Amino acid sequence: MDAHVSRRLRRPAFWMALAALTFSANLAVGAAYRTVNFTVDAPTPQLAKEIGDSAEQWRRELAIEWLGKELPRWSQPCPIKALVAPTLGAGGATSFVFNAGEVYDWRMNIQGSRERVLDSVLPHEITHTIFATHFRQPLPRWADEGACTTVEHRSEIDKQERMLIDFLKTKRGIPFDAMFAMTDYPRDVLPLYAQGHSLAQFLISQRGKQVFLNFLADGMRTSDWRQAIAAHYEYEHLLALQNSWMDWVRAGRPPIRPASGAMLASAQVATPEPPAVVQGVAAPRSHAAASPSVYGENTNWSPARPTRPVTAGYEPQAAAEPIQMSGSRESVWR
Repeated sequence: MDAHVSRRLRRPAFWMALAALTFSANLAVGAAYRTVNFTVDAPTPQLAKEIGDSAEQWRRELAIEWLGKELPRWSQPCPIKALVAPTLGAGGATSFVFNAGEVYDWRMNIQGSRERVLDSVLPHEITHTIFATHFRQPLPRWADEGACTTVEHRSEIDKQERMLIDFLKTKRGIPFDAMFAMTDYPRDVLPLYAQGHSLAQFLISQRGKQVFLNFLADGMRTSDWRQAIAAHYEYEHLLALQNSWMDWVRAGRPPIRPASGAMLASAQVATPEPPAVVQGVAAPRSHAAASPSVYGENTNWSPARPTRPVTAGYEPQAAAEPIQMSGSRESVWR
């Protein structure tokens, strides 16, 4: 049967090794909690309940935000194993199986401080499951990780934005033709996260999440990304998109004037606030406008669609390390 296992990791291997060494000890004194779509193993009953209730709320609200509707109940719950400590770096791993148009066998591991687990790691990993449930096939690496990063806490997004500038200045950027063609994660994976997040924000800011998802669906269906970007965003080809994005980054990532002519409040995709917890129960949250970019903000910027190459110091260059294929299992470290 045509089964595909997809796995997402968000931190370097040493963090996951640390988690493996300490997680079994925590489980001995840990606690379990069950919701409709998740089972949670966490160090304490309170944390297990917080994570489980937050997971259900993120699943519901992020599905509505991206898809316009809630997801149906999964046939089997997704097990979440949580390692929570103040000194742990934020990270996670989610795996699932694609088979004959279905997706199942969810598994999620998350780690970090309580705050980052609830407001960054959990929504990031749950967004992966929303995309998997919706598309029922793997997304392009840059789009999957980039879009999932947009739902993280502002502090995590700030890190990506700072790293992006460092990567571009040191010629670790990825040319768009290479980035769109990736079928696995490169060894030098951090630029993919930072650049994918920035491009996802750039496109979503122009025409919204629904157009972004339709663009991905068309590109995956035809494998013709040039046609997809032209149809949905009116860029002649990927080089034109790359050049326009580079101009936007150089300009300080200012707010983008959408195609409709209405000015967005910010070029930053609005980041959901983490679910509030009142007496152990996740309370409804409201969406707040994201804080300004670390680059600073200008105004009234409209994306150009140039066709000539970019030659300035921020020009993306091919990564020195080759792409490593790993069969049907996909892995990434951040």
